[in-house]
Amino acid sequence: MGNVADDSGTDVEIYRRAFNPDTIHVVSRTGAPEELLALLDSAGLERKTEKTSGPVYVWHETPEGLSEKAQKQLVTRSMLPMLVAGFDVNYDPDVYDVTAWAQAMSEHRSRQAQAAGSPALPPAGPASPKAPRSR
Repeated sequence: MGNVADDSGTDVEIYRRAFNPDTIHVVSRTGAPEELLALLDSAGLERKTEKTSGPVYVWHETPEGLSEKAQKQLVTRSMLPMLVAGFDVNYDPDVYDVTAWAQAMSEHRSRQAQAAGSPALPPAGPASPKAPRSR
């Protein structure tokens, strides 16, 4: 068992595994900080762990029983908090939902405006988090 995030040099890799198409797989790098793992937990993803004689592998998956659309929405919405926290996220375009991303960005900008005491949405610009990379 290898770690795709380690191999890619990213903090997180998001994709659907061929032999388990019922969930989306979210792999964090070996030794990922608890802050990152907690962000994935709080997004509603299920943490999985496998101990080996070498490293301990930790990853997250979408809960079983979600529709394909709900899975994509869940993982897409989980990306923004990771990017805001400065983590490097890479995803397979097949698991991305553009509407969920737009909603997450809108909610984020509204929270920023409220925190700044302004009822208007702040302009999109350099202060906005960078978009995740697709493979």
